[in-house]
Amino acid sequence: MTTTEELQRRVAELLAAHPPADTAPLDFLRARFDAGLAWVHYPPGLGGLGAPRALQPVVDAALAAAGAPDNDPRRIGIGLGMAAPTILAYGTEEQKRRFLRPLWTGEEVWCQLFSEPGAGSDLAALGTRAVPDAHGDWLVNGQKVWTSSAHLARWAILIARTDPDQPKHRGITYFLCDMTDPGVEVRPLRQVTGEAEFNEVFLTDVRIPDAHRLGAVGQGWEVARTTLMNERVAIGGMRLPREGGMIAPVAALWRERPELRTPALHQRLLELWVEAEVARLTGERLRQQLAAGAPGPEGSGLKLTLARLNQEISGLEVELLGEEGLSYGDWTMSRPELVDFTGRDAGYRYLRAKGNSIEGGTSEILLNIVAERVLGLPPEPRDDKDLAWKDLAR
Repeated sequence: MTTTEELQRRVAELLAAHPPADTAPLDFLRARFDAGLAWVHYPPGLGGLGAPRALQPVVDAALAAAGAPDNDPRRIGIGLGMAAPTILAYGTEEQKRRFLRPLWTGEEVWCQLFSEPGAGSDLAALGTRAVPDAHGDWLVNGQKVWTSSAHLARWAILIARTDPDQPKHRGITYFLCDMTDPGVEVRPLRQVTGEAEFNEVFLTDVRIPDAHRLGAVGQGWEVARTTLMNERVAIGGMRLPREGGMIAPVAALWRERPELRTPALHQRLLELWVEAEVARLTGERLRQQLAAGAPGPEGSGLKLTLARLNQEISGLEVELLGEEGLSYGDWTMSRPELVDFTGRDAGYRYLRAKGNSIEGGTSEILLNIVAERVLGLPPEPRDDKDLAWKDLAR
């Protein structure tokens, strides 16, 4: 079994062979991956050593202390948090070796082609079609929406309907889609903040080789659930420092602007500060639990909590600032690579936080997941689960 001492030795060897000060960042990241120090819990040859996931912080801390470059995890978060664990779980050996290394080093950005205009909360109702051609490949036609990073992505994880005669959950197949295919059109979606960090994606006769199918034909919903569970853990389980995240600017504002304080606002701030700290500690516990196995529905509960908290905290900040909080000075359309909550003004945070209860799974759907899979309550009655998708009312 790999030990802390063994990892420290491997880190020292990596640093000696590739001094961060003298090595190009991409070359260093590739060497780190090849040394098994990217994801230590992944198998050897795929960026890991088959070590316990709990040992990853040992590597990260040692490399950070040495000034080694990271892979800009916020920029490639969809690849790291969603595509990689799904490829690891369901991919062929060829797929794992082709995709995981450039994904982790940041050479290839990924996006997620799941939601559609008529299939958001009810994702299994999706209508994008994938039809086999005479050569055994697939032709895909349809529309996806609310796609983060599609304007930056080289690859996408995609689910499409391959058998409309099956019930909606059983006629879906999962693919890896090349975003440079000429049939892929990406259009910006401008948001209430003025930015267009999201996109709608139109797929017209996009040819996907069968070698880029992930899992069996018709297994797409099972594969997609793995992706979604990891997505919610990635959102809900982000590591934050104490008084980090959305509570940070509000707490700083309270300390720096005593003239804004009132007893009622003080009470609300204290309540939200405590809730934010509880959520942060819950995220730490979730990461510890994740080290022992695959993600479960608990990530849905934490993501649900953070969406509500962010909206309440940003609302308090605007209220605390009064008229000043209503100002939002820049409506210029931009195409940001990252969502920056803390580096913007209160008006931006207030507007942007409204999307937290939609993106990554709507709060209404997450409430059902927590009720059924955490609390063990009976599921809501459904009359469409056994009907063929083509017979559903739309």
